[in-house]
Amino acid sequence: MDFSPASITALVIAASFAAGLNIYATVLTLGILARTHWVALPPGLDSLGHTWVLVACGILFAVEFFADKIPAFDLVWNSLHTFVRIPIAALVAFHASSQLTPQMQMVATALGAAVALAAHSSKTGLRVLVTPSPEPISNIALSTSEDVVAVGLTWFATRHPVIGASVAGALLVIAVIVGCFLWKTLARIVRGLRQNSRPSGQALPGSKASMEI
Repeated sequence: MDFSPASITALVIAASFAAGLNIYATVLTLGILARTHWVALPPGLDSLGHTWVLVACGILFAVEFFADKIPAFDLVWNSLHTFVRIPIAALVAFHASSQLTPQMQMVATALGAAVALAAHSSKTGLRVLVTPSPEPISNIALSTSEDVVAVGLTWFATRHPVIGASVAGALLVIAVIVGCFLWKTLARIVRGLRQNSRPSGQALPGSKASMEI
């Protein structure tokens, strides 16, 4: 991997998107790659290969793997991680762009935080819509897919950062489209339930029938 501004920016975008889905899986993957020197990473990410970072992220990844698949509790978990995923993603972006000029490093850090926020918000929004489903399979499948994408995208971006950033952008667009579709569907169902629960002979407030009464 070359460490040109374009490749570093692309890596920041892809890794930040993955961090918005699962920050522990992302940092753990980068840490293992830094520790094993399997691929060349920007020098600023070498600290992720420290033993204590790997152990801490490994434990937290294991906790999130199960906590994120429990319906209802996953909403609380993801809400709390708004204060974890975005700041750490920004910190990773800051260190990844340490070779750039100070101005560009600040831009990369802000970009990393923004991408992580967008990914995290899309993930949380989809969970809000999927969690009420009576069966747990959809929630588990969605969470597992997010874990796989976080690890796979992070690894892929270290080898092909530009393609990885493009994939992250496409996934974000898809998530927003799917979220809008599910939200509209849920709103339509709620309106239907409200109409069905209203007594058939009951006049709406302000209607002509109610005025005559």
